[in-house]
Order: sequence, then C-alpha cells, then structure tokens
Amino acid sequence: MITVTSVLPRPVAAAEPVARPRHYLMCRPEHFEVRYAINPWMRPGVPVDRERAIAQWEELRRTYLDLGHRVELIDPVPGLPDMVYAANGATVVDGTVLGARFRHPERAAEAVAYRAWFEAAGYRVVEPEFVNEGEGDLLVVGDVVLAGHGFRTDPRAHAEAAAALGREVVALRLVDPRFYHLDTAVAVLDHATIAWLPEAFAPQAQEVLRARFPDAVVADPADAAVLGLNAVCDGRNVVLPAQATGLAAALRERGYTPVPVDLSELLKGGGGPKCCMLEVRS
Repeated sequence: MITVTSVLPRPVAAAEPVARPRHYLMCRPEHFEVRYAINPWMRPGVPVDRERAIAQWEELRRTYLDLGHRVELIDPVPGLPDMVYAANGATVVDGTVLGARFRHPERAAEAVAYRAWFEAAGYRVVEPEFVNEGEGDLLVVGDVVLAGHGFRTDPRAHAEAAAALGREVVALRLVDPRFYHLDTAVAVLDHATIAWLPEAFAPQAQEVLRARFPDAVVADPADAAVLGLNAVCDGRNVVLPAQATGLAAALRERGYTPVPVDLSELLKGGGGPKCCMLEVRS
C-alpha cells in the first residue's frame, strides 16, 4: 500500500560523493521573455537580453555534456516563454512519467508539449487531476519523493504522485514566496543528502527535514537569494549559480565539486540550473 507520510527513517549517507551519468531533457530559450509576473523574481518592466539568455543556457548544456551526462532537447513552442524551465514539465521515475498541471494559465500549454514529447519517445504518461509543477515541487531523493506545496502544487497531488510513481511521498509546506517551488529551497545532492534553506519552510516541514537529513548542508540566506539551491548534483559535481559562492565553499568542504554557471538572464524568470533541466529516470 502506498501512503503519503511526513516521517521517514534516517538514511545512511555515502562516505564519499560519487558521480554517475544522468539523462536530462532541456529546452532552448528561443522564446524567453518576461512579459507577465507569476513569481516574485519576474518583473516585466526589466529588460531581458534573449541572446545572452540563450548563450548562458548553451553554456549550461555544454556543462552537463562535459560532465558526461546525456542531454536531449524538446522543441521550444512560440508563445511559451517559460518552457525553458524544463524541470516543471513532468516527473519521471523508473520510466513512468507523471505529467504536469500548471497553476497559472500562462504556462498551461507547456504540460501538453512535454506530454507529447514523452509519448512520442515511448514513455507511459500518467495525466494528473490536481496541480503539480513537475520537478519544481517533486524532488526524488533515493526511494522517496520530497513534495512541496504552499504556492504552486496542490497538496492533493501528493497522493497522485505516490500512486503514479510508486514512491513514498513527503509533504513539505513552503512559506516564503521567493522560494515558490521546492527546487528553489532544496538541492538534492545524492540518495541520502540535501542542501536546504530552513527559513523557506513551515516549522513542521523543518522538523521533518532535520530528522530525515541530519547532516544536510544548510545554505546561507544570501546564497539562497540568488537561487543557489536551484542546483543539479550528479552525486559529486554540483552545478549551481556562480553567485552562490558561500554555498559552493560549503559543498567543497563536504567533498563535492562545485561547478559554477552564470544564468543571470534566466534568473529574471525565476529559474536556475535545476529549473532548466528535467531528469529522465528510466
């Protein structure tokens, strides 16, 4: 029987960070702009340099490739400026794809585009009834899924995720609108370790995360404020915003290898390295 819970046994952390190849899906920001505001980072009056955004994204893609990961691309759709944030398009576990359902109508058509890509690639896609914004709020850590809610994802979607993905789901309430998705407040480092910002969570969620990850890296608020926790780790290498220097130093002390990238243009839409990739777990 699959249940949704908030209490988990303490995992055994790996003694030494070990990298392993991953499979990512990305979307080139050909239509990226900030023409509406659906999170505190978005300011339509602030100019966006699309060519620079594309150049920064290309550097991010090359970084993933240079680290040995497989990167596939989904075609960008005109009129969907946020489609570059591929993490929100779905959640994939053991080859099963839980589709996304977006809270804001401006992004609704992205779910259709990502579902079509996965169906064309031969994946089984489960259509959700309730709002979930993919890996923005559903983070796979070992055999469990950390599930954020409070701003975007409907808490009722957590049971859907547990049933579709066959994993235990841990509900965590976010309370700071700057960290509107879970992947802006938690970075998954490996099957048993995270980095996180306690202040982004309700007290009960803080208790759950401290019990589950007693050795977690606690980020400085200044690093979180540049979306430093919107990071991607392959078990050893951590791709994170170049501006998050304090977090990079803390990770280095733990044996991880920080890989800084500049995504300052894409930050104007409220995203970083993690937002720009969706992990395909086959």
